[in-house]
Amino acid sequence: IYAVGQTVTSFLFILKEADLVLGGDEGDECTYSKGYMKRQAIFSCLTCTPEGNAGICTACCLSCHDGHEVLELWTKRNFRCDCGNSKFREFSCKLSPNKDVENVENSYNHNFKGLYCTCNRPYPDPDLQEQEEMIQCCMCEDWFHEEHISLGSPNEIPRDEEGEPLYEDFICKACSAVCSFLTLYPKTIRATGKQPVASVATGKDKSVLEDIPPKDEPGKLDNDVCSDTVQNNLVADMNHDSVSDDKKFVVGESSQSNDSSSLSQSIANSNGTCILGVDWMAASIDSESRPLFLSKNWRDVLCRCDKCLDMYKQKHISYLLDKEDSIAEYEKNAKQKREEKLQKREGAELNFFNNLGHIEKMEILNGIADFKDEFRSFLVWH
Repeated sequence: IYAVGQTVTSFLFILKEADLVLGGDEGDECTYSKGYMKRQAIFSCLTCTPEGNAGICTACCLSCHDGHEVLELWTKRNFRCDCGNSKFREFSCKLSPNKDVENVENSYNHNFKGLYCTCNRPYPDPDLQEQEEMIQCCMCEDWFHEEHISLGSPNEIPRDEEGEPLYEDFICKACSAVCSFLTLYPKTIRATGKQPVASVATGKDKSVLEDIPPKDEPGKLDNDVCSDTVQNNLVADMNHDSVSDDKKFVVGESSQSNDSSSLSQSIANSNGTCILGVDWMAASIDSESRPLFLSKNWRDVLCRCDKCLDMYKQKHISYLLDKEDSIAEYEKNAKQKREEKLQKREGAELNFFNNLGHIEKMEILNGIADFKDEFRSFLVWH
């Protein structure tokens, strides 16, 4: 009985996790008509596109590619379903056959071939008996083994005593070069052993950012490879961040006491004075890229002045300002959708039951009781 109970519990956990990944998508219609969605579950069919240059939505995975070799890619941002377009040759989508020849705004990396990390290995890895935990970069959306993220030791990953993550987002070493301007913000946007919360003050007497020094002791990584998604778009822009090392400027170390009110005011006035208070392109930024673990609500702290907004646009990283872009927000919305569906379903079932006559109600209740007895007997004998 205990073993069966554990199996049922595990099955329910898998269903719950799957529901979070799917974001409440019932998988009954192709998402192509919704355009480039902020975030959705995406799959890659190696049977149809072995070169790994196309992605399909949940509904097409279930309806059009049943029995094919399909990879689950978790979620992707700003993606539109490719099923049945020119990349699938003669194959036609059953749910939405009238599609453009190609979705030009889609981005693809080696994940679509079933490969991950700088080591370019599959997951699960057939050469490993025990699979290693992997962490997703919130920018290139690739997944990395803990030992390959360019830290001296996996123990440097911010976790609590039970091993749970103390960070909201992770940025890999290669992608951190694209957003080197983050080093100009107070260090509290970076998660350390104890979780700091990057938040904006709501009153003059409240502190905005408490400066907690991070543990920045990065190790060396032989193969510094970022997924094609970010590299192809942003390598040309990285020259803007290449500045000398003669003098390092870090906001918060020298002017932390007067930043509280000015930061909150600048964020409230989205197009006003730059939060950083300096010309970040002229300021000296640490040229050595290193992985970043970012604390809760770090996106809320990012400057939204005209100059910074233009910088995000040039670097193709405006999505960092969108809270709904994060996996945490995506899962939060998925949970909310699931609860609403359950309440709606329970309400419909209750209305159906209440509309029955007394005899029908008793027959249903007796049937449920008989089923419970039969199920208990089955568990005892098996």
